Amino acid sequence: MTRLFLVIFSIVGVTGAGIGVVAALVMGFDTVSGILISAALGTLIGAPASWLISKQLIDA
Repeated sequence: MTRLFLVIFSIVGVTGAGIGVVAALVMGFDTVSGILISAALGTLIGAPASWLISKQLIDA
């Protein structure tokens, strides 16, 4: 399950970071710190999502 989690996280984490960056820019946080914080939050949200997705795929 760990390998599946890492594969899924490599996709979901990058996608979450991208969504965070776009959201930060839309909201007007155009400083480096605002963009980095949003990207980090998007990646952190991707970790439990990847775990749940991999768990559901294993259980299916």
